[in-house]
Amino acid sequence: MFFPGSRYEKTGTYTLAKADGSKIKIAKLPLPAKPAVLGFHQRLDGQRLDLIANFYFKDATLYWRLCDANNSPCPDALAAHGLIGIPPQA
Repeated sequence: MFFPGSRYEKTGTYTLAKADGSKIKIAKLPLPAKPAVLGFHQRLDGQRLDLIANFYFKDATLYWRLCDANNSPCPDALAAHGLIGIPPQA
């Protein structure tokens, strides 16, 4: 259901019954434990999280690990930060 490496890949699903009786599958939200931060990246003007993730993890789709490490609920919330904590490689 999710691409390999997704934060939702191993969270599982549950079934929800709608008012009309039909059922839908819902992905469980991951509850990230704040990983240790190895160091910090000084963000340059216009530098996107996917580019930073690609530099450190060699995979741009792992930008969400930067969000988790910085206690940011979404990439846009982290956009204003000048220093980005870098978690260890998984």
